[in-house]
Amino acid sequence: MRDLDLTTLRLFVAVCETRSIARAGEQAAIVGSAISKRLAQLEETVGTPLLLRKRRGVVPTPAGETLLEHARAMLGSVNRIERDMAAYAGGVRGHVRILASASVMAESLAEDVADFLQDPAHRNIRVDMEERVSPEIVRGIREGSASIGLCWDAADLEGLERRDYRCDHLAIVAHPSHPVAQRESVRFEQVLDHEFVGMPALSAVQLMLAREAAVAGKPLVYRVLVSNFDAALRVVRAGLAISVVPAEVARPFAEAFGLRLMPLTDAWARRRFAICFRGDTELSPSAQLLVAHLERRATD
Repeated sequence: MRDLDLTTLRLFVAVCETRSIARAGEQAAIVGSAISKRLAQLEETVGTPLLLRKRRGVVPTPAGETLLEHARAMLGSVNRIERDMAAYAGGVRGHVRILASASVMAESLAEDVADFLQDPAHRNIRVDMEERVSPEIVRGIREGSASIGLCWDAADLEGLERRDYRCDHLAIVAHPSHPVAQRESVRFEQVLDHEFVGMPALSAVQLMLAREAAVAGKPLVYRVLVSNFDAALRVVRAGLAISVVPAEVARPFAEAFGLRLMPLTDAWARRRFAICFRGDTELSPSAQLLVAHLERRATD
């Protein structure tokens, strides 16, 4: 395994994605015979066939599929290393990577980070943000793929340091013609007879809604599945279903398009978010500054 090299892995990925040694060679400006030689050496190194040659090209074997997954992950890490080092070469002296839930991203994080970066003392710090569901955020922080995570504090944060961040309040958003639209506030159980707009199944909110529906002994019926709050609110605007969304996210949209927003009175509907990281000693000076800033913004 120590003989694996990045160039060969890149060519292997290109061959798998194009299903053709010739097309991969055109992309990399390398003759096909040179690629074939490298792939043969790769198969010898790993000790098993990686590609099946067919009339219309090549396809990965089961072992090839496994290597392809690992190779993509490795090359992704290499690309991040190259980008980070290029940033330092360009004068950036600090780099912080954040993983955050969709709610945090949609509500306040971008503004808080922008405020942090506007401080002249932070002009040489770069902050990257990526949206993930809560379990992936926690796993990413534990594995070291990011410095800071922001997610609902109900997530399993065992073994991580945590600080309080902001709060939000879940609410039902509905078209004004919907039967539930005349209420001022509701309990989740009271709306379970209606169809919902659902978002990613592994998100903390969707898992909690499924659990609460099971406790109430009623099914949670999704008419539409979408990937983000904006799409969910557009479905609601069309009158197709209702949705559970943070009031802070939905309020501007509801006011602009005349939708009804009804806070959920359930105790779990009031959420606090947490800043999580592996430990104070493992945070870079730049990350420590950002954590302190986010804590202050949470109490403003």
